[in-house]
Amino acid sequence: MHEEPFEDPLRSAFFTDLYEITMAQAYFAEGMRARAVFELFFRKMPPQRRYIVAAGLEEIVSYLENLRFDESDLSYLGAQGGFSGEFLDWLRDFRFTGDVYAVAEGTIVFENEPLLQVVAPIVEAQIIETLVLNQMNFQSVLATKAMRVVEAAGGRTMVDFGARRAQGTEAAMKLARASYIAGAAGTSNLLAGKRYGIPVFGTMAHSYIQAHESEMAALEAFAALYPETTLLVDTYDTLEGVQKVIALSRKLGKKFRVGAIRLDSGDLASLAKAARRKLDGAGLQNVSIFASGGLDEFAIADLVAAGAPIDGFGVGTNLAVSNDVPSLDIAYKLVEYADAPRSKLSPGKVIIPGRKQVYRRVDDGLLAGDVIARHDEKCEGEPLLRQVMRSGKPMEGEPPSLDEIRAHARRERTQLPSVLTVIESGGARPDSPVSLSPGLQSEFETLRAKLLREGADPNE
Repeated sequence: MHEEPFEDPLRSAFFTDLYEITMAQAYFAEGMRARAVFELFFRKMPPQRRYIVAAGLEEIVSYLENLRFDESDLSYLGAQGGFSGEFLDWLRDFRFTGDVYAVAEGTIVFENEPLLQVVAPIVEAQIIETLVLNQMNFQSVLATKAMRVVEAAGGRTMVDFGARRAQGTEAAMKLARASYIAGAAGTSNLLAGKRYGIPVFGTMAHSYIQAHESEMAALEAFAALYPETTLLVDTYDTLEGVQKVIALSRKLGKKFRVGAIRLDSGDLASLAKAARRKLDGAGLQNVSIFASGGLDEFAIADLVAAGAPIDGFGVGTNLAVSNDVPSLDIAYKLVEYADAPRSKLSPGKVIIPGRKQVYRRVDDGLLAGDVIARHDEKCEGEPLLRQVMRSGKPMEGEPPSLDEIRAHARRERTQLPSVLTVIESGGARPDSPVSLSPGLQSEFETLRAKLLREGADPNE
């Protein structure tokens, strides 16, 4: 069977669910061309989280700017049946012409707050749903996990080691980007380093040690080629490996410049303490200790609490798949059409109607609360949603550089009160810092009463 060349989903309008296109044709056939407002938000904070880090906006803006259906897309749709020639001709010239408002990447967000707001003709706003959700959900999940790991590390180095266990190659790329935004020092992923300008880290695996006749021969050869390297010491016996590094330092004398040892297995706390004693006793106080192997924010917090003298952490699988919270209850919903607010009353999936703005209050350098308001209301605090696209084109200065996004995320993290930075899972949850403005609450109640009065069934 002939296969088409790989197509970048971020360059194709065809990365969408079929029902987006069937709805688009229905809107087209009915002459529904009015402006719609869709908002992207998550409904509930996962039990293991107290905040979410918004990420993924840069890819979304790029996608919207370059949105196209090519001839192969149109041929495929035509072969499916059910799509008129007139509609397919319309898709041939399809471009996104709307406006987009969003919180800055790296912003801390909470339940029901719009992370992204699309203001566009309804067909345009509808078709983009799948990719917008895909990008914002995945990268926000990863950025949040990474920020928690960085928080647990307490200022120690954290490096993304997750490429090999990520759910696909592009997932590994987004992992490196999201982790760097959240405060990781860098990644082991070379392609991510090249694409995004992220620092790259890595030295040796156990196979290098195994391939040599002796552990000492492997360590000596590697240090000769990479004098300031990190040496892996746990291939056979961790503390014996440390002793060999000490022996190597004595052999090389002033030429010894090894920067660190890496522990990748066993009781990392006790091994790190024993290794530190050995290194310090040999006058190698400048050799740091780096740890990896099954780590996450909980394990790192335990190591730090135990006083383990570990200077940096490589975090792989549990970061790459965000094992405890792999997804968000995220949605992209119509909240306004033809200048009229729209809602949904389904239990557990209620939509707060109308176009919105979020205002954030910060007192004494700490987040004091958010208010979700009507977009035309003025409330105390700083508005979080700002325009990033106008008439289908990025605003000047958009997107910011990755280092600017990273710096913004760092500022956001420093504004979190301690009750929101707790790493432990479970326990009493703090009250949500989010409330609705009186104007938005009134509009919601008015529309709800109208829908129920007209016979809308909230259980449908």
